[in-house]
Amino acid sequence: MAQHLYGIDLGTSNFKIFSLTNKKTINEKNVIAKKNRDEVFQYGDPAFEMYEKAPSNIDITFPVKFGVIADIRNMDSLFECFFKKLNGKSFSGSGDFCIAVPTDITEVEKRAFYDMIAESRVRAKHINVVEKPIADAVGVGIDVDSPKGNLIVNIGSDTTEISVISLGGIVLSKLIKIGGSKLDEAICSIVRKKYNLIIGRRTAEQIKINLADAMNTSEDTYVAYGRNIVTGLPTSKEISSSLVYEAISEHLHSIIDSVKVILERTPPELAADIISTGVYLTGGSSQINNLDVLVNKETGLDVNLDDNPEETVIRGIAEILSDDKMSGLMYVPREKQYN
Repeated sequence: MAQHLYGIDLGTSNFKIFSLTNKKTINEKNVIAKKNRDEVFQYGDPAFEMYEKAPSNIDITFPVKFGVIADIRNMDSLFECFFKKLNGKSFSGSGDFCIAVPTDITEVEKRAFYDMIAESRVRAKHINVVEKPIADAVGVGIDVDSPKGNLIVNIGSDTTEISVISLGGIVLSKLIKIGGSKLDEAICSIVRKKYNLIIGRRTAEQIKINLADAMNTSEDTYVAYGRNIVTGLPTSKEISSSLVYEAISEHLHSIIDSVKVILERTPPELAADIISTGVYLTGGSSQINNLDVLVNKETGLDVNLDDNPEETVIRGIAEILSDDKMSGLMYVPREKQYN
């Protein structure tokens, strides 16, 4: 193994990169701002602060869509920026990389993750990938090599990945295009419909963070600022948690319906294990208040929550890189093995 080891989790919303050398992790927004088309102006959290505020000569881009790389050029630039920030120096002396990839995507889409590192200016010696649900499971403390079945539900920004794992592999997996961004869109839509108020994505996200309750038990409110459709003037409205529940409820139940589909297809012996171990909820959007209560009510399964569900995948990659016994969980994408 190389002296310098790096783990990467490319989420739609957040970019996470870990260095085994200095035990440092960067977790920032997966967004880049370019000025005059080609000049990197900002990236990460500072670039996200500019979103929906930038002038026309600054282009704000999210390179990952629905869990896969949609803009390879900007993803390359963003990766190089974060790598230099992590190391505090140039690209010299780089080493081995492990990158998490969703399971339920094509081999070509998986190869794009590999190529993003291989074709960058970072001089990678070896590049491996690991299935994201496997890294997720390691990150929450599951013994992935055990024959016991486990159910992982990772609710991210654009997608939710539902997986049953056993013996270090994935038995079943389903990727659906519902996540935190879809909830934000629903909040924007219902606020516009009810109050004639246009709000931005960042405002909708703050409303979700403050008011979203999967069981509609909260009576909290949040003052949202936006533009009135009728007058065209800036204004504010007090948004209730019940309105947010009305907006997001259908999407939450769609996720649970997909969980039920996976459970129906799970072999009986693994299903028995899942009844014992429960379901593991991870991903940033799993932090919605009382979501665990809703999942328990609808499936009858116990729900395991992590204290920091946004970083379970990158924590898992860090453990895999740290333990030689787990090296078998990593592999080279199929279409690259013959090059």
